[in-house]
Amino acid sequence: VQLQASGGGLVQAGGSLRLSCAASGRTFVGYAMAWFRQAPEKEREFVAAITWGGGTYYGDSAKGRFTISRDNAKNTVYLQMNSLKPEDTAVYYCAADPSVTIIRYGPAGVDYWGKGTLVTVSS
Repeated sequence: VQLQASGGGLVQAGGSLRLSCAASGRTFVGYAMAWFRQAPEKEREFVAAITWGGGTYYGDSAKGRFTISRDNAKNTVYLQMNSLKPEDTAVYYCAADPSVTIIRYGPAGVDYWGKGTLVTVSS
C-alpha cells in the first residue's frame, strides 16, 4: 500500500500550489482521503478531507483558501492551495481511512499515510 504525495515546493506568500496524492497497492473504494500537515515543532494538523462520494471537510486554517478534490478513477486526491501564507509552511501528508469521522478527530486513528511533501511559503 502506497500513498505518494507530490507537488510541494517553494512559493511566495500569496501564491498557489497544487498537491497530488496517488494511491496504489490496494483499492481505496469507499475510503475517505485527507491531507494533514506538520510544521516544525508542532503537532500534525488536519487540513482537509473528502469522502468517496465527494463530501468535503476543512480545518480552520484551510477554509476559504484550500480546495480538496479527488479522481476516483485515478485513485488520486488533490489539494489546491491558494493565497498561501508563511504559516502554511509545513510537510503535507496524504492519508486514507474508511471513516471520515476518524480522520476529522485527528491523525492518531488514521489507517494509511503517505511520506509527505514539503511546502515552503516565503514572505
